Amino acid sequence: MKAPAVVDAPGLPARRLLGAIERAGNALPHPATMFALLAAGVVILDRITKGIVKSNIALWDRPRDVIPGFFDIVHTENPGIAFGLLADLSGPWHNVLLIGFSIVVLAVIATVLIRGDRRGVQSALLRSGMALVLGGAFGNLYDRIVHGTVTDFIEVHAGQHYFPAFNVADSAISVGAGLLLLDMWLAKDKKSQTVEAHR
Repeated sequence: MKAPAVVDAPGLPARRLLGAIERAGNALPHPATMFALLAAGVVILDRITKGIVKSNIALWDRPRDVIPGFFDIVHTENPGIAFGLLADLSGPWHNVLLIGFSIVVLAVIATVLIRGDRRGVQSALLRSGMALVLGGAFGNLYDRIVHGTVTDFIEVHAGQHYFPAFNVADSAISVGAGLLLLDMWLAKDKKSQTVEAHR
């Protein structure tokens, strides 16, 4: 005698799908781990690219064209902060102040990330932005402590108009800052919609 066919109760397939999604989510690393890995990935990529440039291109050597007239690879050493800012400052306290400022920034971002993760009040966009800034700031801080300057190698220009050379860490900081601004804008927009809905 054949066994009776098993018929799913109403809503059972949906519950099974939700259960599978939840199990997949539980298999992922903890959010704090994921953002720590993102920051670490920036630092590693920054170290690798700077090492390749320093090993293969002499300081201030002629640019290597990647996209002629737009994008070159160079080797410069920047005593200032991102994109050559404050590079003209001099004096015995110049490096000490920049290192101290970087350490304060790193401490503040790490504290905000850790506290926000415990409270569960931060969006993934906000934490991603902070992780990118954290990784970028640490990458440049390492250079400044070990070498006294930061290695820059990405040069973008249009004709004779050149943008200051930068590196992977600078790029991560810029993208991270953009994500932070986007998160602020989205949060403000969401708050406005909530206020409108309650009127």
